[in-house]
Amino acid sequence: MTEAQLAAVAFNTARNQALEELTGLLGRVQACAALGVSRATYYRQHRRSPAPLKPRGERRRHARALTPEEEIRVLDVLHSPEFADMAPAEIYAVLLDRGVYLCSESTMYRLLRRHGEVRERRRQAVHPPRTVPELVAEGPNRVWRSTCLDRFDRFRGKHRCSTTSGSLSPSAGPCRRR
Repeated sequence: MTEAQLAAVAFNTARNQALEELTGLLGRVQACAALGVSRATYYRQHRRSPAPLKPRGERRRHARALTPEEEIRVLDVLHSPEFADMAPAEIYAVLLDRGVYLCSESTMYRLLRRHGEVRERRRQAVHPPRTVPELVAEGPNRVWRSTCLDRFDRFRGKHRCSTTSGSLSPSAGPCRRR
């Protein structure tokens, strides 16, 4: 520790000791005011820590919960090629039609969630990344960017061209209706 840090620790220790002595004689409010210590600081330094948390025991398994072997059997059915493109609700209905009951629909969802498989399980298309067009100027006044929109001017009965840059290239010509 540096000298400044040691001095600060010594000062705080002496101030706290004087604060304790004055608190017994004058009371907390007047002792804090006399030493220039905020009451919030006093209470923060003298508060009692909360009782330690009791360690929670391991949760008991519910009597009707699926055994690990039954969970594996259900996951095998959910992962089978026959049911790969079906939601657990559909799988549940198909199995019931066949007279097979493995577990409830919500239990199927719970098992899939526990294994991180609650998502779209079908193959998804991957779109290629979009490229942003790049405008390159080969000299001054060579890059012009405009959007020619055919708008019918109600008042004049003409078509007008609006641009994003405020002006058109001299060679662009008038806006034509397509």
